[in-house]
Amino acid sequence: MHSNHLLLEEPIRMASILEPSKPSFFPAMTKIVGTLGPKSRSVEIISGCLQAGMSVARFDFSLGDTQFHQETLENLRTAVKNTKKLCAVMLDTGGPELQVVNKTEHPISLQADTLVILTPDQEKEATSNLLPINFSGLSKAVKKGDTIFIGQYLFTGNETTSVWLEVSEVNGDDVVCLIKNSATLSGSLYTLHVSQIRIDLPTLTDKDKEVIRTWGARNNIDFLSLSITRHAEDIRHAREFISKLGGLHQTQIFAKIENVEGLTHFDEILKEADGIIISRGNLGIDLPPEKVFLFQKAAVYKCNMAGKPAVVTRVVDSMTDNLRPTRAEATDVANAVLDGSDAILLGAETLRGLYPVETISIVGKISAEAEKVFNHDLYYKNTVKYVGEPMTHLESIASSAVRAAIKVKASVIICFTSSGRAARLIAKYRPTMPVLSVVIPRLQTNQLCWTFTGAFEARQSLIVRGLFPTLADPRHPAESTNAANESILKVALDHGKASGVIKPHDRVVVFQKVGDASVVKIIELED
Repeated sequence: MHSNHLLLEEPIRMASILEPSKPSFFPAMTKIVGTLGPKSRSVEIISGCLQAGMSVARFDFSLGDTQFHQETLENLRTAVKNTKKLCAVMLDTGGPELQVVNKTEHPISLQADTLVILTPDQEKEATSNLLPINFSGLSKAVKKGDTIFIGQYLFTGNETTSVWLEVSEVNGDDVVCLIKNSATLSGSLYTLHVSQIRIDLPTLTDKDKEVIRTWGARNNIDFLSLSITRHAEDIRHAREFISKLGGLHQTQIFAKIENVEGLTHFDEILKEADGIIISRGNLGIDLPPEKVFLFQKAAVYKCNMAGKPAVVTRVVDSMTDNLRPTRAEATDVANAVLDGSDAILLGAETLRGLYPVETISIVGKISAEAEKVFNHDLYYKNTVKYVGEPMTHLESIASSAVRAAIKVKASVIICFTSSGRAARLIAKYRPTMPVLSVVIPRLQTNQLCWTFTGAFEARQSLIVRGLFPTLADPRHPAESTNAANESILKVALDHGKASGVIKPHDRVVVFQKVGDASVVKIIELED
């Protein structure tokens, strides 16, 4: 595990701390996933989120029905057209989540050092000494002394709205617990987490399958976030399921690691998944607090070396109710970037937070500052060493393109790609400059109609650090003639100039296929 990806130059850096940050077309190389919900579903707010730097919109099906999320998605599509900012769509499953059933939704006061009974009888009313839950097997899974946490969905750690319980005894199907701290449970959804205990429920529930089959398939989702992934088989099962749903065969599956079971099987899960979400909320309950950062660093490093996106959650919880993050949270965001994270995922902060746009903006600004002191040279050497020899042909060319771009101080790398694989390989080596991924659509047929590929590939790069996609004219394939390639290159250069990342006399590194060969060339621009 390598974590010293920090480059501080004295005294230059100390002097530059007080300099104002320079605005840029791309707020940061690190991407931001925003969860859209009650406080962030209007066209106006979503447009603000896109302008502030959100590139992936997460739809959390633990809250809200398909109609609610469809209305939000339609607003997102309008906001994308209005802002001309591309945005990918992520469906987040509910998974095997245990919930307190409070049909009246009245606040429930729990007093420290008193007893409360957890019962699977959902017909009973929730009170201060009786909490119905949606799982009948809890009494068989726990024993005396086990720890149970109950908190508002996407809890922020505020101890007045979350409670720790200790199992006192098991009485038939009921579990009697000692309340460790006083709290008031108020709100529509409270989840229950049993520390380091396996819950015998499927990872992809029947409700999840119905949501994917209907809402997911209808909207051609870009990413499926598989909540509480515990085994590699969970990913294989989900992939087999979505492969039968026509348009979702290209959907990428991200494993959401939320407990010790997922941590234990991390290496096998990483091989099967397209990316990893390090869900620190539940992990922070399952793991001792002093161990959470170790898992984050190890997991991000493994994702980096595999060339798969690593997404970190729960970074600025206090911004759910406050306009500024705490100093610790600001440092936490920077450390996630320095660890090598591809993206930061915002949950409660944008779902029900008071300041969704400001939160995205501040996280982007912190990320951009951290990227300035990221030790790219050390990271590059470590990655090359890890990959070893012989490299694959494509990885060799991609890593060489990054090295060339750094050596000539190129302002941007332009990569022509059809599948997105070449662009992702370039991003794996963390170049200091943006990578403009020019996705060349391909014509394909199912014997009934002709369609173009490319939109999926472009949107799916929106979660990869440093990748900024644009769709090319489908009349020019990626392996086409020199004249056609020059035409596409001109469009890419014009896009770079319009966005402000390419200026006169800049050097640009171009990665493209010419026939069967992959070529890297360096261009020096004129006025």
